[in-house]
Parts: sequence; structure tokens; C-alpha cells
Amino acid sequence: MREFSPEQLERYSRHILLQDVGVEGQEKLLDASVLIVGAGGLGCPVAMYLAAAGVGRIGIVDGDIVDLSNLQRQIAHFTKDVDVPKVESAREKMLAINPDLDIRTYQLNLMADNIQEIIRGYDFVIDGTDNFPTKFLVNDACVMENIPFSHGGILRFDGQTTTVVPHESACYRCSFRKPPPPDAVPTCSQAGVLGAIAGMLGTIQAAEALKFITGTGTLLTNTLLTFNAKNMDFKKIKLRKQSDCPLCGDNPSITELVDAEQAVCELKG
Repeated sequence: MREFSPEQLERYSRHILLQDVGVEGQEKLLDASVLIVGAGGLGCPVAMYLAAAGVGRIGIVDGDIVDLSNLQRQIAHFTKDVDVPKVESAREKMLAINPDLDIRTYQLNLMADNIQEIIRGYDFVIDGTDNFPTKFLVNDACVMENIPFSHGGILRFDGQTTTVVPHESACYRCSFRKPPPPDAVPTCSQAGVLGAIAGMLGTIQAAEALKFITGTGTLLTNTLLTFNAKNMDFKKIKLRKQSDCPLCGDNPSITELVDAEQAVCELKG
């Protein structure tokens, strides 16, 4: 068993006090690794809560730089960070809250030819991306590499999320077979998003990662959690693993990764 320093015992005391987490659960967190795809509206709160929780190794992928319009919802980025790579801005804030972590940055866009190499070795993946092609790519790569992940997206006042445990629960393609046509769904820059919605959904995704690592509670597998913040209406929609899924079904037709045509975001991070 890991020997905790006095500082660690104090830092993580509220976890250790939890009967369902305790010392063993905190040890699991310190030994775990999570990859966050996207350092935007969803990825920022995920990054801060995973860092605060003591997840030992956290990777964060994003090819963009901080823009002034990001600051309304992307809480890991400050005004001084405008024009700074998002992954570096996020890393700075994560280490400020917990300097003992291994934070790995990938300033790039995930593509079919690099995603598998990047996600290998991580225990859990958080999808906080803002476009359909990357969401499907993350799903496909995680299923192929047998890595559990959390899908999430937001737009206007709405959010949705589900957790996928490959080959055990429904994957993204079980419910949504392929990306919609380009320009079929508006982006946040076209339709807007209430900033706090990103925090609401991002913290749910972070909680799913912590629950998976510690083995606590029930994950959002085979369930699509949706909410509308205008009336705080939360719903759970049951999903089922589909035997005819082109990726994880009985006779899969998707056997290699491809880069789909870039479409606008489904639910923007």
C-alpha cells in the first residue's frame, strides 16, 4: 500500500473520509491515468476536478489557442492566456491546484493516424470535443483499444452525456450510427451556450471518471443523461448495446479508423 505523506493525508482528507472511497480509493486515484480530449468548456472543469482529486497522470489534448470568446465558459483559461495554447494554459492551472501530478500535453488535433498511440496507456478518456467527426473518432478508437470513456456535449441551455465501457455497454455508434451532414447542426458560435452549462456537464463527466477509477456507484452506461438548464429538467434515456452496431456489434463493418468529413459540432464544448 502507498505511504501517504502528511500533506497528502490533509489534501485528500475529504475523499479518505468517504466510506466508499477511503485510503484505498485515493490510492487508486493517485495511480490512475485519464486523458481529456478538448481543453474547452467541458475539458476545463474536468481538468480542474481531476487534478484536485489527485488523478496521478492526466493527459490533455487540444490543438487550439485561447480566444477571448472562450473565457465566458472555459474556466481554466484567464484573460492573460489569450493567444496561449489551451493545453499549456490548462496545465498551468492544474499544477497550481495540485503540483504533484504528471500532466502531459498534446497540442494537436486527434486524427485517425495518431489517436490510438495517444490514448493507449490511459485508464479512462473524457470526450469534451466540439465536433461530430472527433466524437465518432474517439468512440471508435476507445472501443478498438478497449478503453472506457465519457461522451459529453452542450449547446444553448442543453447538455448530454453517457459513459461507454467497450464491449459491455452501448457505444456511441449503437445510438448514433454516423455523423450528420455538414452544417446540419449549429455551433455555439452560431447558436450560443450558457457558460455555466459547461461546468454542469463537465463536473458530471469528471465524477464518472472518479467513480470508474474508485469502483464507486453506478456509471452512466447504457444511459443518456440529458438536461435543460432553463427549467432544470434532467432525463435519463435508456440505451442498448446493438447487435447490428457497425463497430461493436456481432459483425462489425468498421475495422479501421478513418477521418470523417469535418462537420459542425453536435453539442459544443
